[in-house]
Amino acid sequence: MTEEQGERESGGDRRPDAEPELRGIDLARRALEEARAAARASGKSVGQGRASPRRSLRAGARRRTGWSGARPDDRDPQPLSRLATSLAKNRGWSGKVAEGTVFGRWAGVVGEEIADHATPVTLKDGVLGITAESTAWATQLRMLQSQILAKIAAAVGNGVVTSLKISGPAAPSWRKGERHIRGRGPRDTYG
Repeated sequence: MTEEQGERESGGDRRPDAEPELRGIDLARRALEEARAAARASGKSVGQGRASPRRSLRAGARRRTGWSGARPDDRDPQPLSRLATSLAKNRGWSGKVAEGTVFGRWAGVVGEEIADHATPVTLKDGVLGITAESTAWATQLRMLQSQILAKIAAAVGNGVVTSLKISGPAAPSWRKGERHIRGRGPRDTYG
């Protein structure tokens, strides 16, 4: 044994400011504390590889776990309609989708009774062209115009359809064949 080792074992050469020699778990704890202090000093999050619980629960956010659980989560399968809506919104297609909704779900938007007797034809610059099956239904739709606009706005949003252009059925054409003679045509109810 050397003198130095003997003095250490006998307790000689103890300095009041000298720290005891760390071994095993105490040495590991000291190294971990120094690493955490260095991370805090550089502005990093200190923990076991994830954000501290206080940060993740801030502002009403739920703590994430490795499984979804009983409640809906953003990792769960999403309905196709929600995904299509978000895609259309992100790409700027919302206006075109709303216009398509007016035509595609016409019976659901205005009601079965109106849809049985009227059909949307065009939608240009906010003016929806509707063709009624008879002149009586065209007159009825003109009287219900404000209610129809309200139903459309409730279904697809304001500003998509601003006004309606309602027309009755077109009169039959009497122009038949290559050898048609110009004239006033039949003079009964169509003239």
